[in-house]
Amino acid sequence: QVQLVESGGGLVQAGGSLRLSCAASGRTFSSYAMGWFRQAPGKEREFVAAISWTGGNTDYADSVKGRYTISRDNAKNTVYLQMNSLKPEDTAVYYCVAAQSLPWITPTSRLQYDYWGQGTQVTVSS
Repeated sequence: QVQLVESGGGLVQAGGSLRLSCAASGRTFSSYAMGWFRQAPGKEREFVAAISWTGGNTDYADSVKGRYTISRDNAKNTVYLQMNSLKPEDTAVYYCVAAQSLPWITPTSRLQYDYWGQGTQVTVSS
């Protein structure tokens, strides 16, 4: 089992920045691909970003590319999501996810992820 706990959400004005953190406990963190999904009210849960075991590969949704950066610190069992130039449409609950995968893989489908955090709310005001 892997437990995931997100933090860092909050209220920010459009154009601002936030950094989300996800602390993982349980099995070997460094052997899991990690990612973030989000779900806005009345919408489907969608892929945001993913990072491979060593952090060498990353993948982003088109809607956040160039504004968000995913990173990980395997020594701290933590994955981060730096969010810049935030827009009102980025408002959502953000979920940290973990997937058992091959070392270079960055899963983008929710079906590929084995573990989910409880989520943290991000609200961007206009």
